Amino acid sequence: MKDKIKVMLVEDNREFRKVIEFALEKDPEIELETQFGTAEFALRSLQSLSPREVPDVVLLDLCLPGMNGLEALPWFKKYIPDSKIIILTQSDSDADILKAISMGAAGYLLKKSTIQMVKDGIVTVMNGGASLDPGVAKLIMSTLATKPPKEQPARPLSERELEILTLQSQGLLKKEICAQLKISRNTVDTHVRHIYEKLDVQNAPAAVGKAFRSGLLPPG
Repeated sequence: MKDKIKVMLVEDNREFRKVIEFALEKDPEIELETQFGTAEFALRSLQSLSPREVPDVVLLDLCLPGMNGLEALPWFKKYIPDSKIIILTQSDSDADILKAISMGAAGYLLKKSTIQMVKDGIVTVMNGGASLDPGVAKLIMSTLATKPPKEQPARPLSERELEILTLQSQGLLKKEICAQLKISRNTVDTHVRHIYEKLDVQNAPAAVGKAFRSGLLPPG
């Protein structure tokens, strides 16, 4: 039997925690393993987890008492670098969105999203994609389109790497890229890792954003 996706929820609103808990209670793919009202308690819990208990995905609110979500995000990336962080918040601030993505968030969803959108977002990031609210995605693309190109990365991308990055910018998941290019998942994973290293980024949204800003990909 395939293991369920393990989720940690960091959210101070008790009612909203209950909504997420109820929604994921009987989901066949996702399991809400832990939930915390503050980032401090969540981060402290990571220090005592066994490798099997480390969450696959963290749903992280931005407006938290004490340490806020943006302050906590790099600590989550440090303690659990292989886990995916999805921002789940009420904030549709341009600054919050762009900063969270640049800091390594794999997704950004608003609390007005449907439960199905949240579930789909969790599965999407686990499959190598980026989970973005439609309005957030539009903001990112419009921001990229209005910024002038900057210098090229120090290490240029190969033709295949640029091809894969282009498909990522179109929203394709890794398995879809494999099918379209007729190459293995390991090959795609290797190319994606090299792309991130060359562009000095941590995830697909940041890679696509930097590629647009540097002129590697045409705006829009």
